[in-house]
Amino acid sequence: MDQFPAPPVVSPQEWEAARQQLLVQEKEVTRAKDALAAKRRRMPWQAVEKDYAFDGPDGRVSLLDLFTGLRQLIVYRAFFEPDVAGWPDHACVGCSLMADNVGHHAHLNARDTALVFVSRAPQPDVARLKARMGWTMPWYTLTDDFDADFGVPEMHGTNAFIRDGDQVFRTYFVNDRGDEAMGSTWSYLDLTALGRQETWEDSPDGYPQTPPYQWWRWHDTYGAH
Repeated sequence: MDQFPAPPVVSPQEWEAARQQLLVQEKEVTRAKDALAAKRRRMPWQAVEKDYAFDGPDGRVSLLDLFTGLRQLIVYRAFFEPDVAGWPDHACVGCSLMADNVGHHAHLNARDTALVFVSRAPQPDVARLKARMGWTMPWYTLTDDFDADFGVPEMHGTNAFIRDGDQVFRTYFVNDRGDEAMGSTWSYLDLTALGRQETWEDSPDGYPQTPPYQWWRWHDTYGAH
């Protein structure tokens, strides 16, 4: 341990006292994050007026199609295309690390939320990359100005949408440092207009909510309930 200046070594009692002191601040941060997510759920919505098209494994689809019948949609703009480091064997190293951390989509689907990746790489390259890296998230090819219109003509970013019938609304956007923490079911749901949809959350009246734990399932058993 001579490569860096290690902190002092203390007794179990002193260690627990230090942990309890830090825990006070950690809980403050947790409560602040919960309050921020509550404000996010009260963000105004932006109507999506343009028609956007994407190439998928089964052909051309619309933004509405990406919802796959669910209420909410999260779109991550990944960088996998010519002139990006790693092409054609890999996507951007940061986007790839992000993809490696994405949780199982069944949990998001159970909260009426879909997650997709989009980039400018053609679908054969997307299929090859997903097979190589073991990724299973739906991944579509951009064909128009969707990325520029929603804040990610370059680099990476995550947009959240909600639909009311066939009308789509943009509800949130995050990029740069805020984007790097994405991947878990909870981090994604906290970005959405409806949140985790659990009864402890501070959400507007009438928002869908169920008790925590009760909706949680093993990811291969949601259809059985």
